[in-house]
Amino acid sequence: MLTTLAVLQALTIVTGIYAMTTEFSLSALTSGSSPTEPTASPAEGIPSVPVVTAGPVLAQLPVKPGDGPLPTKGTLTKQLASALGDDALGDRVGVSVIDTVTGEQLFAADPDTAVTPASTTKIITCSAALASLGPDTRFSTRVVQGSAPGTVVLVGGGDPLLAGPSAKQDGYPKQASLATLAARTAATLKSQGVRKVTLSYDTSLFTGPTKASGWKPNYIPDGEVAPVHALTMDVGRQDPRFRSPRVPDPAQYAADAFARLLAKQGVKVGKSVRQAKAPAGAAELGRVDSAPLYALVEHTLTHSDNDMAEALMRHVAIKEGQEASFAGGGKAVAAVMQRLGIAQGVSLDDGSGLSIRNRISPNALAKAIALSGSAGHPGLHAIASGMPIAGFSGTLGNGRRFVGSDSKGQVGLVRAKTGTLNHVNTLAGLSTTKDGRLVTYAFMADRVPVNAEPVLDRLAAIVARS
Repeated sequence: MLTTLAVLQALTIVTGIYAMTTEFSLSALTSGSSPTEPTASPAEGIPSVPVVTAGPVLAQLPVKPGDGPLPTKGTLTKQLASALGDDALGDRVGVSVIDTVTGEQLFAADPDTAVTPASTTKIITCSAALASLGPDTRFSTRVVQGSAPGTVVLVGGGDPLLAGPSAKQDGYPKQASLATLAARTAATLKSQGVRKVTLSYDTSLFTGPTKASGWKPNYIPDGEVAPVHALTMDVGRQDPRFRSPRVPDPAQYAADAFARLLAKQGVKVGKSVRQAKAPAGAAELGRVDSAPLYALVEHTLTHSDNDMAEALMRHVAIKEGQEASFAGGGKAVAAVMQRLGIAQGVSLDDGSGLSIRNRISPNALAKAIALSGSAGHPGLHAIASGMPIAGFSGTLGNGRRFVGSDSKGQVGLVRAKTGTLNHVNTLAGLSTTKDGRLVTYAFMADRVPVNAEPVLDRLAAIVARS
């Protein structure tokens, strides 16, 4: 290093001496000639030479970014077929690799087989939410006037990211705050001369069972998910800092917290906080809105948020005229995907993928991801931007994925959603090939002996290298 610095310093001195003795100018370096006459002084505030910006870096490429030549099909087929022979995958594997520009299937192995998708289910749930509701939709938690004087109702809006009083709001997306809602509600009540109320809460936006039939009994105690309610704070966690325990009744827990927050704002609340439906057309006393849907989708996919996925499924059901339940959500999501051109290969028991009863084909997943990158569906772009990045973020940034010698070279080049249940490993995402062609893929195995994640990483890496 010292030798290099010495050489550079000597070179700088020699160049300076040459400049003084030959009177060369910057224009000489660019094949221009020195001016022979003095030029007029530039007007004040105007640069003496025009500002010239560089041309597009990719201007000389024969194709648009993401639209490079197709990978050599024979080579891709040979490499993927070889990797699919790994015993770690078990005896049922489905694969689909699709070119996003033409829609051509570059590789397939039982692509229409209905496979247990695990958390790659969230790709379908989020795609349906964006397509049905629109990427700028927000979910509102409100407080309205009750049916009798001195009564108020906290109305759940189906936003499980609603931040409770002890949550730290320093992440993405920005959460709506229960404390803010209490402050706004108290200000309205005080302006009306009201300083004592009876509080109730309304969770009627969502209906049906709070647990999916395909969930294992340990999911809620272990902190995988909370019972699904329209009123939930901190995704149903007793303490937002810790994954578990989840509270058995998220709505009551949130309502009790809201009562304490109102009291801090100078509004006394009666001892009993009970469930009750808000009167139709009741006057609004306060409200807070969630982040826009596109941000919620990015969060859901990056962090594999089961609670938000279940809420999104019910919001799709409401929009599509179905009951806001597991059953209604499954019907609604399938209907939206059919409108998007994915008519087969989607059957959902829940929105998160925790249910072992879900079935999605590799073709359906790969096609849904391809839509998110197409110019014809700009509202779906959050699917692509929400995908974890290999080696960097979400469920691909935990230090366990893309660490093998056959996949670590593609760290940062693969974006994909993972899926993991007992004997189920799935990976679906997108990447550009070495020549810049954008492709999507789904690798799904649901009879895995132990763990097939390294093999799935290898398959995605093969696509990225092709």
